[in-house]
Amino acid sequence: MASRLLNAESYQPERKFALTQFSEIREMGCKVPQHILQQYLENLQESRFEEDDLFFGPGMPRLGIGMDTCVVPLRHRGLSLVQTTDFIYPIVDDPYMMGRIACANVLSDLYAVGVTKCDSMLMLLGVSNKMTGKERDKIIPLIIKGYKDVAEKAGTTITGGHTILNPWILVGGVATTVCQTNCFIMPDNAVPGDVLVLTKPLGTQVAVAVHQWLDNPEKWNKIKLVVTEEEVELAYQEAITNMDRLNRTAANLMHIFNAHAATDITGFGILGHAQNLVRQQRNEVSFVIHNLPVIAKMAAVSKARGEMFGLVHGMCPETSGGLLICLPREQAARFCAEIKSPRYGKGHQAWIIGIVEKGSRTARIIEKPRIIDVTSSQSTSQNVSPAVPP
Repeated sequence: MASRLLNAESYQPERKFALTQFSEIREMGCKVPQHILQQYLENLQESRFEEDDLFFGPGMPRLGIGMDTCVVPLRHRGLSLVQTTDFIYPIVDDPYMMGRIACANVLSDLYAVGVTKCDSMLMLLGVSNKMTGKERDKIIPLIIKGYKDVAEKAGTTITGGHTILNPWILVGGVATTVCQTNCFIMPDNAVPGDVLVLTKPLGTQVAVAVHQWLDNPEKWNKIKLVVTEEEVELAYQEAITNMDRLNRTAANLMHIFNAHAATDITGFGILGHAQNLVRQQRNEVSFVIHNLPVIAKMAAVSKARGEMFGLVHGMCPETSGGLLICLPREQAARFCAEIKSPRYGKGHQAWIIGIVEKGSRTARIIEKPRIIDVTSSQSTSQNVSPAVPP
């Protein structure tokens, strides 16, 4: 039990301590439904003025409400502000690892537009008023340390932030960079004939939820016929490894292999984010997903629980998920090879999961997608051939 609660450098509490106890809603319940959120954001849609070209310079790209990252032309000609913000509730019980995952999750939205250098970060932290003083003084510094360590790994620094008392623990931040237009890739240039590439397996939320069920006999009894405790532990470690990994390498390779558009996969699941991305496209295209790389055994667990997760339907939330990238077909295989090479990806796998075709800006998963069970060896070394129609 204790080994699943805190890592070796964490303090041993007087009572049984689990970080996820300090969030009353998680897994499927912590996101405003996508269609409702879009209604809320309608009043924030900015007006476009012709004089913008005179002030910012002609043809300066702009990305505002509707995607997770904003791209705003600055008054200094040729420069743009690229910025994102995000926060999450605890999804793992290890405070240090929770800080690392939260930081990687914030940075992911910059990487989704091809930015590889973050100039500065802020940290947003909600400290639970339900924690004892001793717990707070030991646990919160571990969260901050994890966040800081990943920021340094990404080559950036934390320059400030905001901390509040709150019934629940919240961890997130703001990531900002100022750069020229050749440093980012606008997510709106997909063309028919492109393919869809995914850089991390799905199923992180299922894996962390099932890992918690090991200590809940009522829930464990509903899935124990389709998965073993050992398989749950392996899936959990695979999820942790992927959530902790930055999408920076993929962002760099997007420039090398002429990516046309991308988004990261987080709270709305792969289908929700694919739908959001396809609506941004300038060309009349649609996305069709044929393959779903999933952490091993998590698709079976999801099926055993009916519609609880919606994993194979593409609606299951992910945390610090991979990038979904539109690439020219002739470049996609090379992208997947390079992200796995020691020079770039240190053996990490990417999958061709679908196609871009002429259409009315819709996204869908075929009725019976190919489920690719991904083990730790597959995500770091083996090549799984995709089944995508020519």
